[in-house]
Amino acid sequence: MDRLVGDLMSLSRIEAEKFRVPDTPVDLAALARDVCRELSASDGARGADLELDVEDAATVLGDRAQLSQLLHNLAGNAMKYGRAGTPVTIAIASAGDAMIRLTVTDQGDGIPPEHLPRLTERFYRVDPGRSRAVGGTGLGLAIVKHIVERHRGRLRIDSEVGRGTVIAALLPSAPVNDAGPPATH
Repeated sequence: MDRLVGDLMSLSRIEAEKFRVPDTPVDLAALARDVCRELSASDGARGADLELDVEDAATVLGDRAQLSQLLHNLAGNAMKYGRAGTPVTIAIASAGDAMIRLTVTDQGDGIPPEHLPRLTERFYRVDPGRSRAVGGTGLGLAIVKHIVERHRGRLRIDSEVGRGTVIAALLPSAPVNDAGPPATH
């Protein structure tokens, strides 16, 4: 019940801020490293399945707490629904002009195509029995969708039954300061 109330409050806060575009530079690569360390330490054997593939320069304009929540939700889902002993990969790379792609990949059972359009709906579950067994509130991907939208990004979910799921978020990168080093006198 506490998790449900917490997730509902979180979703409410994100929705309340949706018109306020985050403008703080956040090192998404460093944040992903932190999240991987936290999940590896707290999730026993499954935590050892986490893999990180990041570029050094992956700074986005964002809200650090919300981006952390996004990473926790995506990696947590991949760890819950992916097959134990298979990798859960978090990848971060440049995606062309002014965008950074964050991808979380698992090698789980996959999701039938008819469910994909509804995955980000509140409380929607592909397999309610399994979802209750592994824990969760049914709000994780709804929260992810709202965080990505608030950051003026795009979310894509691809899955193949028997192979796994790939969730990608495209987020605006922080502008690079082209002013160069300060002049010395």
